Amino acid sequence: MTAQSGKDLLVKVDMDGNGVFETMAGLRASRLSFNSESVDVTSLESTGGWRELLRGGGVKSAAISGSGIFRDSSTDERARDIFFQGEMPDFQVVIPDFGVVEGAFQITSIEYAGTHDGEASYEIAMASAGALTFTAI
Repeated sequence: MTAQSGKDLLVKVDMDGNGVFETMAGLRASRLSFNSESVDVTSLESTGGWRELLRGGGVKSAAISGSGIFRDSSTDERARDIFFQGEMPDFQVVIPDFGVVEGAFQITSIEYAGTHDGEASYEIAMASAGALTFTAI
């Protein structure tokens, strides 16, 4: 596999609840992280005092974050509506030459910034709100 362009990692939002996904406008950087909490089941009988973990235990989660320039597009409006209405629609993250992760996410923060001699920018963070699916490309 060859190196991939970072601009090909896309974050898409379901625009109308009917599976119509559009790429979040203006993103210049995006990140997807997966997490799995461990459940420690170590006891006095644990071999050599080594920690033991419960297989399949713990909570799985994912987080999406991104930053870019504010474009005041339909996806910007959708993100604001999702945040202020407390919705948890489906998002897709397209990982180039790997696959697509899809599922419900809650927007946990949106930040807007700007300087007098630069562009208006934004940062967005989302937390998974249910089971995710992965489809290989």
